[in-house]
Amino acid sequence: MPNSQIRIYTQKEQGEEWLRRYRGCLPVFACVLGFTETGLIPGISAAGRTPEDRKYTACADAEFLYYGSEYKAQYPLPPLTAGASPVLISRAVFESLKIPVHLFNAGLPQPPAVPVIDLGGTAARCLSSGAAMEITTVHHLFKQGLVWGERLAANNQHNYVILGECVVGGTTTALAILTGLGIDAAGKVNSSHPICNHAQKWALVQAGLEKMRGSREQGAGGAGGDEGAGGENFTLSSSSSPVNPLQLVAAVGDPMQVVVAGMAIAASRSCGVMLAGGTQMLAVYALISAIAQTYALSWQPEEVVVGTTRWVAEDPTGATVDLALNLEKASLTQSGKTPPLLATHLSFADSRYPQLRAYEQGFVKEGMGAGAACIAAHLSQDWQQHQLLAAIEAQLERLSTASH
Repeated sequence: MPNSQIRIYTQKEQGEEWLRRYRGCLPVFACVLGFTETGLIPGISAAGRTPEDRKYTACADAEFLYYGSEYKAQYPLPPLTAGASPVLISRAVFESLKIPVHLFNAGLPQPPAVPVIDLGGTAARCLSSGAAMEITTVHHLFKQGLVWGERLAANNQHNYVILGECVVGGTTTALAILTGLGIDAAGKVNSSHPICNHAQKWALVQAGLEKMRGSREQGAGGAGGDEGAGGENFTLSSSSSPVNPLQLVAAVGDPMQVVVAGMAIAASRSCGVMLAGGTQMLAVYALISAIAQTYALSWQPEEVVVGTTRWVAEDPTGATVDLALNLEKASLTQSGKTPPLLATHLSFADSRYPQLRAYEQGFVKEGMGAGAACIAAHLSQDWQQHQLLAAIEAQLERLSTASH
């Protein structure tokens, strides 16, 4: 009997089967931190009040997730327009359940002040440039993802891994990847704003894809140089898709996307995988399907689900469920079809804290694996709404005491 605290929005049977398989299991959490200069554009994101604040959001979230509120942070949590960082939710669950946390730096402007695994990536330029990252960096990060996905799964057979992210501006790079893969995503993505800034995102994506197409037509595209993008020898057949997924990431993506795609492909071969997030993880799922298809890589789609919050799944200014259903309509992503989209039914309507009640007005919504953390608490300990709320409010209380 599926937990009433978890709702399945797509692929109901596959989702229920996945939940049955991993009920009572404790996952490991891997969070991939990345950065795109897209996140510095005024108004693009509410994950940090100013562009300067947003430079440090990932470092701050990583520190809080790792050390909690009593620790004097080198990068304190940035002030938000409204609401509180979703890392409070993740920290509350992982601390209470003693879930192991692994942090990966896929490409940040500065190193975080926590023990992280440095993947040797770089921060991405703004996607509107159509040249966000070097293709060699993308290949390197994808290989790192495959290696670490295998390692995370090796110590965790019969359980599952949660793959989370922190990339400010990441829903815009997600829109670019989805669109580039031929998926109808315009007007369907989410954002940290209460009303999604669809027009702003779409203009950037159009500019980036236009520039990418321009450089491909000048002969910069094509299949050349793509052999060996991952752990195995890859050869691109001439009938491969019109757009190479790794070149697409290099043009308009961010460093987290290929790392998580590689991790999920490798981990799915021997354990369950929950992609923690909404729009960003649907883009990663589409990328997994396209990469696996382009490079003939084996993976187990039935082991992979997307886990998020109700605020994302039911966001009235996005269309997350539609977006998930659209994934199977693109020729590039057919090997994966539509993933099961799961969400925690966590509510902050009765919270005594206005920063948490702001989530019910549409601020923040998700990040740092928050939704997946709650799903893990429901699954392993059968936590209900009141237990989650109490643990999260306790985190916020400790944080406000510590900062005074």
